[in-house]
Amino acid sequence: MKVLVTGSSGLIGSEAVEHFDRQGHEVIGVDNNMRRVFFGPAGDTLWNLERLKRATKRFTHAALDIRDRAAIEELFRRQRFDLIVHCAAQPSHDKAKEIPLLDFEVNALGTVNLLEATRQHSPEAVFVFLSTNKVYGDAPNEIPLKELEKRYDYARTEDYDGIDETCRIDRTLHSLFGASKAAADLVAQEYGRYFKMNVGIFRGGCLTGPSHSGVELHGFLSYLVKVTLSGGTYSIFGYKGKQVRDNIHSYDVVRAIEEFAANPRPGEVYNLGGGRANSISMLEAIERIEQMSGNKLAWRYVEEGRKGDHICYISNLGKFKKDYPNWKITRGLDTILEEIIASQRQQLK
Repeated sequence: MKVLVTGSSGLIGSEAVEHFDRQGHEVIGVDNNMRRVFFGPAGDTLWNLERLKRATKRFTHAALDIRDRAAIEELFRRQRFDLIVHCAAQPSHDKAKEIPLLDFEVNALGTVNLLEATRQHSPEAVFVFLSTNKVYGDAPNEIPLKELEKRYDYARTEDYDGIDETCRIDRTLHSLFGASKAAADLVAQEYGRYFKMNVGIFRGGCLTGPSHSGVELHGFLSYLVKVTLSGGTYSIFGYKGKQVRDNIHSYDVVRAIEEFAANPRPGEVYNLGGGRANSISMLEAIERIEQMSGNKLAWRYVEEGRKGDHICYISNLGKFKKDYPNWKITRGLDTILEEIIASQRQQLK
């Protein structure tokens, strides 16, 4: 099988490269280190690219920009892909307001460039798009919540398993990032439903793992560990630090991609996160990381929350588990944090 991975030096992209390389597939990775452009030196992913080159056998890297339609067209004209895993993105909820045109070009235009190149040159391929739960905007905040000592949670028993795919994606405040990803999400669905292509859309919760180049504006757990270990000051934005996220290890994301690729459902949308078992609030995460690392975190509280942010978001995994019963979460929160702490300590040496 020939696999194309965009954003191949990033968190999910690099996990996909290693996973499919281990299985003996030929993997081409597209990544031009735009994360450094978005976030500065702290976002640089070259360390991960060098690690991939050492760790893989059949991986080829191409420093292409997905906004460059001619370059993408030429890549697809020369290669016939069986699977496209599209992870490349401007990934920050907050950064998008500073770079709205760049954000939209990367997230929306880049996605349609890839979809159309697939339609023209590899129409039978499976195309998996890594979308985001930010396509729901702040609509999840309309669900009644209860305030507990260290977290918010859903007040009604029917919401216990979290947000499912019926949550609306319009008439809600998104952030420009949420809007550009929603545009890409819709066009990906359309290529699946209208053109009957094997396109799947995963709306990710907090995707995490040891290969994350976490920064303040993107990469919640990774950045939190980095600041705890390096001795900086962490900022908590609003909601008393009780906002909740569900975290999924990059390996479990790639396993979901693999299951979908084996039995694709054209145009289907799935929420993908760690679920309730892997949910944690900011306060709980700080406490857990301090205990596990032996380091104390210096943090400050900023009263104003991030615009359009989720107060409590847990991914309801019921739909994906029903359609793909062989998939399950294999990495719990403690395992995820142990791996991130070990990775960050290695990088800080």
